[in-house]
Amino acid sequence: MELNQQVFEMLITPEGRLRSRCLLLSLLLLAAWEAGSGQVRYSVPEEAKHGTFVGRIAQDLGLELTELVPRLFRVASKGRGDLLEVNLQNGILFVNSRIDREELCGRSVECSIHLEVIVNRPLQVFHVEVEVKDINDNPPVFPVKEQRVLISESRLPDSLFPLEGASDADVGSNSVLTYKLSSNENFALDVKTNSDDSTQIGLVLRKSLDREEAPEHNLFLMATDQGKPELTATVQLLVTVLDVNDNAPSFGQSEYEAKIFENSDNGTIVMRLNASDRDEGANGEFSYSFNSLVPSMVSNQFRIDPNTGEIVIQGNLDFENINLYKIRIDATDKGHPPMAGHCTILVKVLDKNDNVPQIALTSLSLPVREDAHFGTVIALISVSDLDSGANGQVTCSLTPHVPFKLVSTFKNYYSLVLDSALDRESVANYEVVVTARDGGSPSLSATASVSVEVADVNDNAPAFAQPEYTVFVKENNPPGCHIFTVSARDADAQENALVSYSLVERRVGERALSSYVSVHAESGKVYALQPLDHEELELLQFQVSARDAGVPPLGSNVTLQVFVLDENDNAPALLLPGTGGGAGVLSQLVARSVGAGHVVAKVRAVDADSGYNAWLSYELQPAAGGARSPFRVGLYTGEISTTRALDEVDAPRQRLLVLVKDHGEPALTATATVLLSLEDSGQAPKASSRASTGAAGAETALVDVNVYLIIAICAVSSLLVLTLLLYTALRCSALPSEGARGPGKPTLVCSSAVGSWSYSQQRRQRVCSGERPPKTDLMAFSPSLPACPVVVDMGELQDLNGDRLSKVSLNFHNYQKY
Repeated sequence: MELNQQVFEMLITPEGRLRSRCLLLSLLLLAAWEAGSGQVRYSVPEEAKHGTFVGRIAQDLGLELTELVPRLFRVASKGRGDLLEVNLQNGILFVNSRIDREELCGRSVECSIHLEVIVNRPLQVFHVEVEVKDINDNPPVFPVKEQRVLISESRLPDSLFPLEGASDADVGSNSVLTYKLSSNENFALDVKTNSDDSTQIGLVLRKSLDREEAPEHNLFLMATDQGKPELTATVQLLVTVLDVNDNAPSFGQSEYEAKIFENSDNGTIVMRLNASDRDEGANGEFSYSFNSLVPSMVSNQFRIDPNTGEIVIQGNLDFENINLYKIRIDATDKGHPPMAGHCTILVKVLDKNDNVPQIALTSLSLPVREDAHFGTVIALISVSDLDSGANGQVTCSLTPHVPFKLVSTFKNYYSLVLDSALDRESVANYEVVVTARDGGSPSLSATASVSVEVADVNDNAPAFAQPEYTVFVKENNPPGCHIFTVSARDADAQENALVSYSLVERRVGERALSSYVSVHAESGKVYALQPLDHEELELLQFQVSARDAGVPPLGSNVTLQVFVLDENDNAPALLLPGTGGGAGVLSQLVARSVGAGHVVAKVRAVDADSGYNAWLSYELQPAAGGARSPFRVGLYTGEISTTRALDEVDAPRQRLLVLVKDHGEPALTATATVLLSLEDSGQAPKASSRASTGAAGAETALVDVNVYLIIAICAVSSLLVLTLLLYTALRCSALPSEGARGPGKPTLVCSSAVGSWSYSQQRRQRVCSGERPPKTDLMAFSPSLPACPVVVDMGELQDLNGDRLSKVSLNFHNYQKY
């Protein structure tokens, strides 16, 4: 080291710089070689965390921190990976990854990591040794989790049984182990140290063992090292005590008693013995046998199974001959020498009840009508038993839950009588079981079965699934078409359940019900005999009777409500005043002075159909030659009004052709001719004044159109609730005497700003019209109510709101209809 310092001083002094470069290079190589022979030692505990400080390696090697990077400072370790690393900024050696001393050096006492530190410019090599110190990080380990020790129960105390000790991967005091045995009065632990410093342990028997008392002993051996903190390991010691034949077989009691009936079959088990031997293996296996002193009469009547100890009969027993047997039994084990146990069995022979009762059934009265009276005798029963005493005393009983009972008439004689009401529809046949039981012990019994058939009585009328049916049929149906099938069930049997159907005849208006419908007597199919007309008959209500073939016959009725659905089979019909130009012609005088929008005439039409089929619209046909007419017609009101002011150029006679069309499929039409005569204003008739007044009223109504629309909607809702309540009340009340509306009811036809509606029961009609300005008519219909349709006046509405209100009116009508 001193030579190195002299060389460096020569290099940094001014005089040294003047020397030749060859001498400088030689000195540098010499210094590098000498520095490689230096060595630094450090120590670090194993399992140190990453970054743990080991030493200031740059400072200890005499290197400047600023030289580490330029001189390519690096550390190399053969086969040690990157366990240690150097921080080039501060020159500190630190732990880079986990160091496991046991993995590096195993059981070796000395454990070090050798590092080579290399720097260039000039080249220098340093040897650094890092000692890895052991910590107590490994607990003792036994080679197995459980050690088994076999000890015979005949072994004497102080016997020694070797055990396998534990090992510790640590070194020094961390691997020095001490042992401790769990507390036990039968065993102790013996620990010895051999000449090679190894430890030998053994189990010492302190007290004699008894396998029958404790066949196994569970002990725990704990090993503890001397590290800080201490680490321990535990192994289970399972000591199995081996058996010797020191116990004879034994019975639960010295004397047993068994009872057996006479005439028992061969092979009947009299008793099953159950001896036990506290030994095990061959020492605990034993066999049963009769004692050598047992007389031959016992061995002739009984035998014993040597393995199971079952004593069974092998001859016929007779109570009158011998009623008691005394049998001595031996149980001998298979040990060396064998040992035997003994017991005595007293077999008592009992008298046997070997005759069952006899049952005889006579004078059967079957079948039994379901309306038979209580106490009706069904059968006579007699019983007998060949035994005597209690074994010959017989009692009889019936199966529970049957409508019959037994009445004793004499000793061992009984009558089977009816005890409660019969219902063939609930139970058509009873299997009555008569049981005769004697008084023996155990008692014997015999049974006899009587099948009691219940004869039917016509006590159930035919029943329909529901009291009323609703049927929908389109009008103009083909004659004889099937519209519905009624079906009734009768709970009776045979002819009492044979149902036939018929109409309950009544008058429908002026005609008989049978002219409209008929019913098939057997199938219950209902046919329409003629085409039905919705405008003439909307609801046909009648009853069908179902009657059985019993004597007397029983019957019931069901109500059918047949609603005739409308089809578009009626074209619109024009309603023209008596004065005019003839059929289909409406004449009207119009003043030339009227302005635009003035109503000059109104075409009124009705349709005998209902719903969409009766909803009418009006169209003005174009004039001949394509000339534009100064008039127009309201789409749903039929009102003819001016489109502009009239002048002298307009022809004095105007001929308008109005097409009236319903909304059915296909639509039907009618044509009206309107003749308008234009006059000077002085000749305007009073009707025109009224029309002017109506136009003024319509203008006033337009101002309050929203108010009227709200009133209309509220009225529709109120009308719906009222109609439903009225419909419910009528349905809950008694059926009307007339099932259909008579032909005398008029037809209500309402014409308004939203179109013309009709609800027809017949051909006669009633027109709702007046002198007041046109009104919006809202009608609600219910097909099940006989009352006249209700008409609600919603006020004066212009064509502007007629379309909206007509939709409300139409939807409400459809709801009531379907």
